[in-house]
Formats: sequence, structure tokens, C-alpha cells
Amino acid sequence: MSAPLTKHQQRPPLVEARAVTKRYGPTTALLDGRLAVHQGESHALVGRNGAGKSTLVQILTGLQAPDSGTVRFDGAPAPALGDRDAWRAKVACVYQKPTVVPQLTVAENLFLPAIHGAGRSRPLRTTSGRGSRGCPPGASSINRQPNGRGGLIDWRRLRREAAELLDTWDVHVDPDARTADLTVEDRQMVEIARALSFGARFIILDEPTAQLDNREIERLFTRMRALQESGVTFLFISHHLQEVYEVCQTVTVLRDARWITTAPVAELPRTALVEAMAGESVAHRADTPRTPVPDDAPVLLDVRALTGDAYENVDLAVREGEVVGLAGAGGSGKIQLAETLAGMHRPHSGTARLAGAALPFGDVTATLRAGVGWVPRDRHDQGLVPALSIGDNATLGVLDRLAGSPLARRLGFVSAERRRTFAADLVRRLDIHAEGTGQPVSELSGGNAQKVVMARALASEPRLLVLVNPTAGVDVKSKESLLARVDTARDDGTAVLVVSDELDDLRRCDRVLVLYHGRVVAEHPAGWHDHELIAAIEGVARP
Repeated sequence: MSAPLTKHQQRPPLVEARAVTKRYGPTTALLDGRLAVHQGESHALVGRNGAGKSTLVQILTGLQAPDSGTVRFDGAPAPALGDRDAWRAKVACVYQKPTVVPQLTVAENLFLPAIHGAGRSRPLRTTSGRGSRGCPPGASSINRQPNGRGGLIDWRRLRREAAELLDTWDVHVDPDARTADLTVEDRQMVEIARALSFGARFIILDEPTAQLDNREIERLFTRMRALQESGVTFLFISHHLQEVYEVCQTVTVLRDARWITTAPVAELPRTALVEAMAGESVAHRADTPRTPVPDDAPVLLDVRALTGDAYENVDLAVREGEVVGLAGAGGSGKIQLAETLAGMHRPHSGTARLAGAALPFGDVTATLRAGVGWVPRDRHDQGLVPALSIGDNATLGVLDRLAGSPLARRLGFVSAERRRTFAADLVRRLDIHAEGTGQPVSELSGGNAQKVVMARALASEPRLLVLVNPTAGVDVKSKESLLARVDTARDDGTAVLVVSDELDDLRRCDRVLVLYHGRVVAEHPAGWHDHELIAAIEGVARP
């Protein structure tokens, strides 16, 4: 449990929102929103998808103006909406989707505004020293301007000052590295360093752990604590409540676009936090006993001696109506193994057969046609086409079934009416909250967007369902809804492979296999204890 703050909270809030309201036409996105974040703390902002978190963040970062209410930084009114330099000097948000330019180097991304405005006199800067509120000790103020004479860019100076900036904030990344080649963890730290270079000491982290494994999460939290000691303040947005209790001192709950409560984390039991988020009592219940899969149930997925870049000599069998989990730390190979079974990679050796037929490695389309349903790790980059509607996204994998006649199927035509009807049924079955199947998928909350990805995976009635982190970045109720679909698939006789870092996801499994450095090192039947599984994941209980 995090220790409560004292000295920082004796000062006025670093950031304060009072009675903030925002409406879009008849829709109230936020009503009487409140937030008070003190210097040097990590303050959690939690709530179900659609609770108003995104709207509040847009207001706190100056992307939207409230219809009523006030936002203050260090007791002073927020800058004018159009003064982006002033906003950047106060607050920055590190989003789930990267805001860096992947084709540019780390150094270029750090100084991108100055590069874009080459020839202007406005410098980028990192301010250090305790003379400025919330800055690290031991360094003097630096006025940074990587432009040379005549508006040309001094590349040597840019790289040198980028290295100094990264070193100031203890970010161990090569300034010349292409940003696209960075891990998610390093990309986040580059974005934080860029924000700090403008003088911002209030950093919003939007689901920062959604794509990190357990060790990367621990390193992120360690860096957050170190930055807090330097006076940096965090607003931490997460659906993983255990992380709130691990890294945050205060929590604010939003529900149905309204402020519900703000409380010290140490004084708020987890059941009370969930009840505040859900608006209803959370009854304690034991896990429902699972009917064991019969030993004579046919094996649908049969993997033998499969070896790839990140895994070696993997044997795996999943029976009809069985849910098997794959667990492991970063570098375990579990993600690469799942992606291979979904057709994204070719292994070096070994076989995988589904219902007796060899899976077509390296061909996603052929793999899906062979009977594999796939929920990828990252719904933003791999799972959805944001420009398309809910219905279009949900039916992308079954267009050949939606033609009006055999001739139309041969010609590649799709019946619009059949597609709408099919999509509407998926929306109903997955409990997707939307205006209709024609609504752009980009307008959905994270939980509903993930349901669309799940709907597409289930649309083809697959024999094998491969799910990678299926509940990442979704709220409590959406998580339960998605896991309920796993139970339904199991009951329908589908073989299900769940690859996840979330213990709640793995508890839905009949058994869990643990990968360590690419090898299966342990198998835990249903009913395992948390400490046993975690020990195996971390390599403590290896045979």
C-alpha cells in the first residue's frame, strides 16, 4: 500500500478542476466534474468506459473548453485555449496510441516542434534545479534551440542536447534510434521526457500498462516514483485496480459523466472502489466450479515441437470445449506463439493441426478460413479499421457469407441488407453499446471497441479462438462481458487459447501453461493459487 502524502498536500493543488461541465448537443459528456491533484503525487482517475474520463482529460490538456466550471494550475487560471505553448508548459498526456512520429529518430521527436518551426526563436528547454517548483536537483537551467543559422537545423547539436535531455530524466534510449523500433515501454518514456522538456510537471498517463508485461510495469512504476521525488505529478488512468493501490496515493471516481468520490487510496477498500465505479453492490462470490473437459473429448488444436524465434519445442493440445491459458513474462514467447497460430508468422520447425488439418503458417487469411478466430494484442493497430463502421469491422472476416447469391459471391458482391442484419445480431450478442451498426468504430469507448474485435473473431464460428490480452484497457463490466463470451465459446465446443498477463483472464481457463524463455515449464489446472502461478511466470518454480 502506498504511503499517504503529507507535505505536498499542504500546498494548493497543482491542478484543480471545479464544477466542470461539457455537453455535445443533447449528450452530457461531463457534469460537475471535480479534480484536485497535488504536487508530487500519483492521482488515479478511474471509472467505467463512458464515465467522462476522456472528456475531463481533453479539458485538462486544453483540447476542449468546458461549458462551465474552472480549471486552474498552481492557483492560476488555465491558459487560453489557443495558447498551445502555455499548455505544453503545464500539462502533457501520454496516450495509449503513440503521439511520436515512428519514422523519425528519438532526437527528432524530442525536438519536433522546434524542427517544425525552424527559424523561429522559441526554444525548447529543460528546466532543472529546485528553484523551479518540482524540478530535479543537481542541474542548471538550459535554454535549448537546435536550430542553426538561417533557420537550418544543427543536427549535431540536436543529437547532443537530446542525449542530455534523456540523461537528465534517466531515460536510457539511443537518441539516434528510430522511434518505430522502440519498445512500448521506451516509447512512453520518450514521450514523458519530451513533455518534461517543455517544463510540464503534470503528466497524464492514459492506460500506460495496457501493452506492458509485468516486469515492464514494475520498471514504469519505479520510474514514476523517482520522478515523483523530483516533483513530477501524475494523473494515472487505468482499469487495473491493483495498479491503483500499488502506485497511487489518491483516487477520483467518475460514473455516468459525474464525479462520485475522491479519497486516499489507503482508506478505500477495493470493494468500495468497485462499487463506486459500478454504482451497485459487489457481492462476494466464489468461483463457479467448472465441469472438467472429458478425457475423451476430441483434440482440436494439436501443436507438436513448434519452434520459432521466441519459443522452442512447444507441445500443446486444446480439446473441444476447453479453455487453455498461456502465461509468461516479457520474452517468454507467448505472444509470438499465439501470433504464429493465428497465421502471422512462420515457425522454423514443428507442426500445428486444427481438427486434423495443418494450419497454414504465415497466411492470416488462410488461417482464418481454416477455422481460427483471432483477437490481437493491440486493437488500435491490429484489431480495428478506425475509418469503418461497427458493422463493417465486425463482418470483415465473413464477407463471402454475406453475398445474396452464388453469382454475387463469385463476383465479390456483398448484400448490404444481409450485412446489416448480421452485424446487428453481433452487436446484440456482444452487448455493444452504440447508436447503431453504422456508427464509426472510432467513436466507441475502449470496452465497446474491444467487443467489436471479439465480435469479428466470433462471427465466423471458429473451431479455435485465440485471444491475446482480451480485456486490456477495458472497464470492469466490459471485462466481465468479454470473459462471459469466452465461457459461451467453451460451452459451444470451441477450443479457446487465452494469452494474457491478467490473472482474472487466466482464472477462466481449465488449465494454464507457463512459458519461460520460450519453453513450457509448468502446467496448472484450474484452482491454482496466485502465488504458484506468479512464481512459475517469474521462473522461481522452474523444475
